[in-house]
Amino acid sequence: MALFHRLNSKSKTLANTGFGSSASNYGGRFINKDGSANVVKKGIGLFDKISWYHTMLNLSTWKFLSILLLFYIGINFLFAAIYFGVGIEHLNGIAKTESEWVQFGQAYFFSAQTFTTVGYGHISPTGFYASALSSAEALIGLLSFAIATGLFFGRFSKPAIFLKFSHNAIIAPYNEGKALMLRLAPFKNTNYIDAEASVTLGMRIEENGVMTNKFFTLDLEFQRVSSLVLSWTLVHPITNESPLYDLGVSDYDSILGEIIVVIKTFDDMFSTTVAARTSYTFKEVVYGVKFIPMYTKSKNNQSTVLDLDQLNSFDKVILD
Repeated sequence: MALFHRLNSKSKTLANTGFGSSASNYGGRFINKDGSANVVKKGIGLFDKISWYHTMLNLSTWKFLSILLLFYIGINFLFAAIYFGVGIEHLNGIAKTESEWVQFGQAYFFSAQTFTTVGYGHISPTGFYASALSSAEALIGLLSFAIATGLFFGRFSKPAIFLKFSHNAIIAPYNEGKALMLRLAPFKNTNYIDAEASVTLGMRIEENGVMTNKFFTLDLEFQRVSSLVLSWTLVHPITNESPLYDLGVSDYDSILGEIIVVIKTFDDMFSTTVAARTSYTFKEVVYGVKFIPMYTKSKNNQSTVLDLDQLNSFDKVILD
């Protein structure tokens, strides 16, 4: 861990990353693979800590639809139980000769019709309590569908970036030396322009007997591309000014280091700037390989084929 003396003295540290310098108070990686911060907040209430609106917007499609379905089934079951408790005789149209299970089922479907304000008219409430309950349920149904509609619109209209990153970063030959490389590619029918990348190296090292977080900017061969339609390999040449200079294959297994990647680009579909980020720990860096090309011309030579299955494919090479 006491590796500070082996880092290149020409490399300049960063102090404005926002991750803090106290390594003893920091656990795990800085950024998760999905780009979220590896921070768990405590000391405040659940409703203060979590934005339910943002949570619903960020859920996967199947989880979002499952929650809506379970809510719909559950709230109708609840109202059916209340109708049943008030007295099934206050719902005209339900046969008193039927079994309790059949009566409960009819109360459930009456609740669904009231909740959605469909109201077929086969069953109707009588008496103050049943009528008040059905009125309250209709109001709750209107508000619930308004919220669900807003969530659907928010999910469809929310700007999102559709980029895939390679699972690993690599150390590969570059010119007469070597370079740190990682790869990304768009995976949907979106048009990205003016894409910009920034790569930061974070390391936990021992300095004067104290574990400290140190951060360095990794200069890229190309920090910006005008159009992001194919794969883009980010290349950091490991020169004598790089903080990775003189690190060998064993160092990537023993040092606590993390490479943080941030991509910003303009999406002309949403007419706004979108961003994505990820990170690679040193254990996710593969030494002595090179990426296999991802794209080639089509058989009829009329277009270019981008094979996303090759995003993380690489071959072994020999590095000095």
